Amino acid sequence: MFALVSSRPSRPRLTVTVATAIAAGLITVASVPALATPQPAFRDAGRAAAAWLAGQLVDGALPGFVGADWGLTIDALLALQSTGTEPAAVAAITAAVAANGDAFTTFRTDQGDYVDGGSTAKVLVASVASGNDPRSFGGHDWRQRTLDLIHDADQGAKAGWLYDKSPTATEGENLFGQSLAVIGLARSGGVPQPVVDFLIKQQCPGGGFRLYPGAGGTACAEDPTDKQIMDVDATAVAMQALIAAAEAGATGTAEPLADATAWLLSVQADTGSFSGSAVTAYPNTNSTGLAGQALAAVGEHAAAAKAAAFVAAQQLTASNAGKAAAHVGAIAYTPDALQVAAANGIGDFELDQWRRATSQAILGLTQVPLGRIGTDDPGPAPSPTASATTTPTATPSPTVPATEPPASASPTGEPGAGTPTTPPTTTAPAVGGRLPVTGAALTWYAVSGAAMLLAGATLLLLLRRQGRRP
Repeated sequence: MFALVSSRPSRPRLTVTVATAIAAGLITVASVPALATPQPAFRDAGRAAAAWLAGQLVDGALPGFVGADWGLTIDALLALQSTGTEPAAVAAITAAVAANGDAFTTFRTDQGDYVDGGSTAKVLVASVASGNDPRSFGGHDWRQRTLDLIHDADQGAKAGWLYDKSPTATEGENLFGQSLAVIGLARSGGVPQPVVDFLIKQQCPGGGFRLYPGAGGTACAEDPTDKQIMDVDATAVAMQALIAAAEAGATGTAEPLADATAWLLSVQADTGSFSGSAVTAYPNTNSTGLAGQALAAVGEHAAAAKAAAFVAAQQLTASNAGKAAAHVGAIAYTPDALQVAAANGIGDFELDQWRRATSQAILGLTQVPLGRIGTDDPGPAPSPTASATTTPTATPSPTVPATEPPASASPTGEPGAGTPTTPPTTTAPAVGGRLPVTGAALTWYAVSGAAMLLAGATLLLLLRRQGRRP
C-alpha cells in the first residue's frame, strides 16, 4: 500500500501562510485553494471504493438493520459524487432519496408531526449535491423546510440553531445537523447570518468545535470545561460549513476557520490519522476521511495527503484482501478491522460497518469539499507542495429571520419542517472499536416504538441521535 513516515517534520510554510493570511484578512476564504487534486493512487483508491459501495445498493439505497438507511444512503451519494464515477448508482440513489425524503425526515401522527432537523438538512444537501432544485426535490421544498426548523431571533441564545420538532417541543440539533444546514442553505440561495453565528459559537477556546451544544444554546466558551469537548469530526464538518457560508456572503468566518485549522493540524497523528472522541477515541478512517477533506479545503495539502495515505492503507485490495476478496475496494474502519476481514472474511452483519466507513473515508481520498460536491467547480489548482509523506505540525445578535420571502416559498405550499442532518443512531459492534450507526429511517420507530408512541412523551428522546456522522 502506501508508505507512511513515522517522524513528524516541522510545520510547512503553507500552514502559517494560509492561517495567518485568513486571520489577518489579507485573503478571503474563497481565495484559499479549495481542492488538492489527489495523487493518482488516492484517486484510484477512491474510485475502487466507489465501485464497491455502488455494488452494495439495493433499489437505490444502502440497507440498514431495518429497511433502507437513508442517512447512510445520502453519505454514499456524496461519496460517489465526489469521485465523479458510478453515474448509474448516483442516479438510482437520487431518485430513491427524492421519493423517500419525506418519510425519512418526518413521522406523522394524529397528535402532530415529529420532524428530524438533521435529516431534513441532509436531504437539502443531497438535493443540491445531486444537481436538483431543492425547492421541488421529490415534490418538497427542502430549503424552506430547513429554514422552518431554525430558531428565530426571539429565542435569545438559541437564535439560529437548527432543531428537531415534536408536536409540543423542540430540541436543538448537534453540530453535524447545524453544519449541514449551513452548507445546504449556502448552496441553495444563501444562509441566514444567525445560522452561521450559532455554529461559530460552538467553537471552543482551543480552536476545535464541540459536537453537542449546551441545552441553552450558550457559546462553548461560556460553558463548564467538561462540556468543552473538542471533536475532530464536528470540527471538520464545521470548517467546511464556514467555507461554504463565506462563499455565500456570510461574515465572521475567517478567524474561526483559521483557529479550527490550527487545532485540527495539532491533533493529527504521525501516521496521518485522526481519532474521534468519547467511544471512538482511536484512529479510524471516518474521522480521518472528514479531517483530510477539511484540510484539503483550506489548502493544507500536505496534511490532507498524509490523511489520505492512512485511509488508503486500510483498503481491501487484490493483494491483501485474503478471505474478504469479494469486497475488494471497501475501506476498513480501523487497521484491526482490515486484518480481521482478511483472516476471516466479512459477514453480512459486519457489512454495515464497512459501508459506513467506506462512504466517509472516500471523502478523504477525493478531497472535494462538501460545499462543492456535485458542482463543475471543485476548486482551484492544487498546491505544488502536496505530498503523502510530508507531515504538518501542527457572537453577534441575530437579525436575519430564518424564513424566505414570499417569492421563494415552497411551490407546494407545504409547511417546512426539519431537524438535524444526522438521523437516529444506534451502535453496532465493530472490530477495533464501535462505529455509530446513523441514518435509520424514522419509519423504523413506527414499528419498534409503538408503545412509546402511545405514551407520546418519550418518542422525541428516541429521535435524538447519539451519532457522530453527518
